Amino acid sequence: MQKSRNVEIRNQTKDTSLGTQISKADTGIARLFGLLGKRKLDADTGLLIVPSSGVHTFGMLFPIDIIALDREMRVRGVWKRVGAFRLVGLSWKTHSVLELPSGTIQRSGTEVNDQLIQNIDG
Repeated sequence: MQKSRNVEIRNQTKDTSLGTQISKADTGIARLFGLLGKRKLDADTGLLIVPSSGVHTFGMLFPIDIIALDREMRVRGVWKRVGAFRLVGLSWKTHSVLELPSGTIQRSGTEVNDQLIQNIDG
């Protein structure tokens, strides 16, 4: 079994990092479970869900920041400190969703239309 590799995701527009240890959920099972069961997200971590046209926070135990991305990783939507039992990012323009520790959007200055990039770790 191939070990999953983390990616670093940067906001190229603002020259800021969104996280250096972002996991990718790019299988059906990984997308289905997402962050369920986690008690928190550590700084510099997160989950990139590909493909995804939106996410829910049913069963989440902590608030998260959520960024909706198009196919070119351009930011299509941002939601700060999303609590439990919410639906977010539902749009036909959304290709993937980035779930991050609460406060990451504000710290990085990420806004709609910013361009994100990813670098493979290791």
